[in-house]
Amino acid sequence: MSASAHPTPVAGARHDPRDVAHAKRPLAIGRWLAWIAVIALAFDATWVVAHNKNFEWHVVAAWFTEASIMKGLSVTLGLTVISMVLGVAIGLVLAVMRLSDNMLARKLAGLYIWFFRGTPLLVQLIFWYNMSTLFPKISLGIPFGPSFGTWNTNDLITPLTAAIAGLALNEAAYMAEIIRGGLLSVDSRQTETAMAFGMTRSRALRRIVIPQAMRAIVPPTGNQLISMIKATSLVSVIAMGDLLYSVQAVYNRTFEIIPLLMVSVLWYLLITSLLNVGQSAIEKYYARGELGASVRRVDPAAAPQEKA
Repeated sequence: MSASAHPTPVAGARHDPRDVAHAKRPLAIGRWLAWIAVIALAFDATWVVAHNKNFEWHVVAAWFTEASIMKGLSVTLGLTVISMVLGVAIGLVLAVMRLSDNMLARKLAGLYIWFFRGTPLLVQLIFWYNMSTLFPKISLGIPFGPSFGTWNTNDLITPLTAAIAGLALNEAAYMAEIIRGGLLSVDSRQTETAMAFGMTRSRALRRIVIPQAMRAIVPPTGNQLISMIKATSLVSVIAMGDLLYSVQAVYNRTFEIIPLLMVSVLWYLLITSLLNVGQSAIEKYYARGELGASVRRVDPAAAPQEKA
């Protein structure tokens, strides 16, 4: 005769409230009502925007991929890539200087970061564009000594170089602090341990420190890249033909302001959405070690069985 682990319930008998075998998850009415309210509001907003004739969606569709808009979009993307690469490179040097034992290097890097983070980007762009007013000629040589060459400032500081210089130098100040924070998030004893096993400092930095620091560096760097995409619209004030400047040039002729602005809004949203997807993929790549460790911790089947 065998005994059952769970007794058969008797019809009409009341369940013990302490027996969780028959517990049911309570219906989250508030959560369902919130979902219904949000979906209704989103549908209503979409319907209003889609049927508002003042948006002139047929004009948006006509100009969305027009050649002048595509040219402005290419300038925006090019400025973003070049400025971001230069900003990260200069920011890396500044971060190393800030962590250096050399006081002069730390002070110089701190002065640079203080200046470029303390002044608006728009003001910096206008200064770079009007640099010839302050310095009509630029010379290269020994201070208070002979010069090796002299150039007209207007020949060097064009709208393109002014835009790249303003965006890259400003971005470097922020990236320096992001990279410094990421490097400081890794325990310094790991570097000492790696060097004790025979690694050089540069190899320990490349193989041990940087892969761990990237988990702290990637999310804010992604935010900076998205901010850079939008910040390029400021170069329109120095007559640089980016996406916003191209849109403005069109609606100054056609007076179709709202539909042309919607063209730029949709392009910015599309680009930033793609960047968000890329950022998520990079974050998962650098977090794979931590995820693998957590899986191993919670999966008892993966643990080795001890012999009796």
